[in-house]
Amino acid sequence: MLTRIAAARTSAGFTLMELMVTITIMAILMTVGLPAFRDMLRNYEVRVAAESVSNGLQRARAEAVARNAPVQFALGAGSSWTVDYVTKPVSSDPPIDSRSSTDGSPNVVLSAVASDLATAATTVTFNSLGQVVANADASQTLRRVSLNASASGGTQSLRVEIGAGGNARVCDPSLPNYPVNLRGCTP
Repeated sequence: MLTRIAAARTSAGFTLMELMVTITIMAILMTVGLPAFRDMLRNYEVRVAAESVSNGLQRARAEAVARNAPVQFALGAGSSWTVDYVTKPVSSDPPIDSRSSTDGSPNVVLSAVASDLATAATTVTFNSLGQVVANADASQTLRRVSLNASASGGTQSLRVEIGAGGNARVCDPSLPNYPVNLRGCTP
């Protein structure tokens, strides 16, 4: 009976040395793991922004077909975008859909280009068949959006490409080109 009480007393808790070793190991793991975690978050923000732009383009195309009217997708500051009629039936109506750049991806930088890949562009217009047509204001038509992490950390770059038929796809420019790899971008 006396040995059971003595055994219970010796195993009831941690020593100060064990606690200090545990805290030191935790600190080392946090120091090593924190940069990788930050990079993972930046890469996730790039993915969220790319999917958001792709979804916005698909929404604009679907709305153009459903409403049988030209609908445009316009990039704004940061990674924000708006989907709206080219000519609104009621001028005071709000946009069909929009996204703020602070919704999930504030550290992402977009660069958008036209079909000649040298001119900056921010707008693409879809007709009632869901095809890309010339913008009403005669501005260059958006064809490609590149997304990168703006802050330190993050290694992923993605691109959203808009095909002539109006389809949008997210691709990875670091992979081999499209016919070889389905996740790769077109040259």
